[in-house]
Amino acid sequence: MIANLFQKVMNNIWPMLTVFITAIALIRFFYLQSHKEKFCLHKELSYLFAIIYIWLLFEILLMSELNSASGVNLTPFSEILRYKVGSKMFNYNVLGNIIIFLPFGYLIGEYVNPKKIWPVLITTFLTSMVIEIVQLKVGRSFDIDDILLNVVGGIIGYLLYIGISAINRHLPDIFKSDMFYNILWIVVIVLFGIYIFGYWGVIFK
Repeated sequence: MIANLFQKVMNNIWPMLTVFITAIALIRFFYLQSHKEKFCLHKELSYLFAIIYIWLLFEILLMSELNSASGVNLTPFSEILRYKVGSKMFNYNVLGNIIIFLPFGYLIGEYVNPKKIWPVLITTFLTSMVIEIVQLKVGRSFDIDDILLNVVGGIIGYLLYIGISAINRHLPDIFKSDMFYNILWIVVIVLFGIYIFGYWGVIFK
């Protein structure tokens, strides 16, 4: 479901994304050099991931076929309740709208570190609202249910951040070190690279 959407978007934007990542990485590298700031691999990759995720989020929600219908739905739960739980459309439109905003809520927690949930609710709601308005202007639909599901996804992502942060505070110091996070990020990138090159290898055979 989400993997298929991701693959579809990546097929369309990988040339631009490659140039974008190269430019951002070089600018950031020389910024750190000129300002004599310490380079920390996992922090830099985390910042880069956040930028790329926001870009991909809008590419998926504004350009992919999550919802090809047009019109306006202002009745809460009317679209959600018409899908059978477990069906392809339920997974695509309900679970998909939740899952795709999980990293959004987590990133808000990571970078804002709010003491209460209101910044997460407001940021997720207004961001999703703008997305729906833009969708309506480009010939797709405005759906209040999508906004509700996006907010749920953002809240779950924020709760994941709280849970992971709580667990992290009780871990041995070695699991809190920059070296550990650097290795963890390298492993993730290698696995992601294997997945991407394996997928494109099938496509370009």
